Amino acid sequence: MFKEIISSQTIETPVKANAVRIPIGFKGAGIFCGIKKRRKDLALILSDRPATAAGVFTTNVVQAAPVLICKEHLSERDTFRALIINSGNANACTGEQGYKDASLMSSLIASELGIENNEVFISSTGVIGEILPMDKISEGIKIIASEISTTEKSEEEKMQDAAEAIMTTDTFSKIASSTFLISGKEVTIYGMAKGSGMIHPNMATMLGFILTDAAIEKNHLQSMLKNAANQTFNRIIVDGDTSTNDMVLALANGASGAEIIPETHDHYICEDELFALLKKLSLDIVRDGEGATKLIEITVDGAASIEDAEKIGRTIALSPLVKTAIHGEDANWGRIIAAAGYSGIKFDPAQFEIFINGAKILGANYSVELSIQDANKTLEPDYIYLTIKIGDGNYSATCWTCDFSEEYVKINGSYRS
Repeated sequence: MFKEIISSQTIETPVKANAVRIPIGFKGAGIFCGIKKRRKDLALILSDRPATAAGVFTTNVVQAAPVLICKEHLSERDTFRALIINSGNANACTGEQGYKDASLMSSLIASELGIENNEVFISSTGVIGEILPMDKISEGIKIIASEISTTEKSEEEKMQDAAEAIMTTDTFSKIASSTFLISGKEVTIYGMAKGSGMIHPNMATMLGFILTDAAIEKNHLQSMLKNAANQTFNRIIVDGDTSTNDMVLALANGASGAEIIPETHDHYICEDELFALLKKLSLDIVRDGEGATKLIEITVDGAASIEDAEKIGRTIALSPLVKTAIHGEDANWGRIIAAAGYSGIKFDPAQFEIFINGAKILGANYSVELSIQDANKTLEPDYIYLTIKIGDGNYSATCWTCDFSEEYVKINGSYRS
């Protein structure tokens, strides 16, 4: 089981490139190849040896070509060597041509690296419905295959370039790493993610790439990744839209010499470290929500099941009325209880209690505990802890969202400009 989520009273600042460690045997690179107008838009991650892999993907019925190909490659083999990712174009809803282009990306980088086509994962993010500019990408692949071996930059700097190249409306790169001991051997887990808008559980518009130098069997890695993603990436909400391109991929190359055996002490150590790393990346995504000014942590207590608690929490997190009220620092508790009421989960409204940053706003039997002015003051911090007690059940769940501001409308109203 995962450790209980420990709340922090401050939002962590984004990790800088020189503060992370890259797992043994992995390299990265990121370049500008011309898909976007200015910023880096092509990334490559390479393992110097075969790595087991796992993946979780969007639940959207409409799935982009790279998602389909990654699923195919995962079903065909157990080990992989590379990830090629472009931003600025989602290669989604592009039909047969989009599938051919994604396949070509895989074969081109495989040829440059001297590996098999299906040892490569492909990922794309950006505007839906536009054909990839394969002339630019083909030239970019030649450059990035050379760039990944350059010694002009440190490995940390080159991996930072990769993290920047997967960004779309993100305002900062989202990276994290953790180094810990497994049976006396140092193991490192590294992660990068992108996401800012179109964020909703069961992926969201987000990409995540997790690398470790531990040796983890494929099915075991899949189980660990799925469990961690379900309690982190799948519990974040920005705007309620689920993308066509979402994926989180994990690679484990065993270069550290440490092996993670299921249901052992080492397994639980690694599981906790993976969970903490994915949580950090998840909170960075919500913190960077398009136009966001506040990060909101919603915990629902007293539920009859984890599923009930999670459903109520997600419904509140999705409510535009709740999110705009929090942005305006208006502790309008009626919007919160109303959202919980249409979640589809049964509870006794008379037992409903609301706490904001530890202050009781609403007690049982609809008892208003604070004046409007004092209640509104609880929403002044940038990190809001919203705790909901719905009864005497033994289960709880936590999810994360952000406020809605005028800036969200501006960003999405001019997304293709």
